[in-house]
Amino acid sequence: QVQLVESGGGLVQPGGSLTLSCAASGSIFDIYDMGWYRQAPGKQRELVATITLLGGTNYSESVKGRFSLSRDNAKNAVYLQMNSLKPEDTAVYYCNVLGTRPLNWGKGALVTVSS
Repeated sequence: QVQLVESGGGLVQPGGSLTLSCAASGSIFDIYDMGWYRQAPGKQRELVATITLLGGTNYSESVKGRFSLSRDNAKNAVYLQMNSLKPEDTAVYYCNVLGTRPLNWGKGALVTVSS
């Protein structure tokens, strides 16, 4: 099955920025809408951003105006630009397909926002 690999996480101070990348072992980005999820410690995984095949985006209220999602189908990649990060954004971030059965979850990218 297609493997998803998230990267770009790290430790950042409040107000800082990070860009996460999602790569796949197969050509899925020209087939499916994609989503970025996150799971904070002790909480359930939540969907925070989506992007359609045509590039239309949608964001949860908690990240709207701060996060930006883009995709490069030719490079089999989806990116999540995160600005004005807050401590409550601390979580493991995952990508996955939308509109169909999810692929096996990758290991995720840990984002820690702390001073």
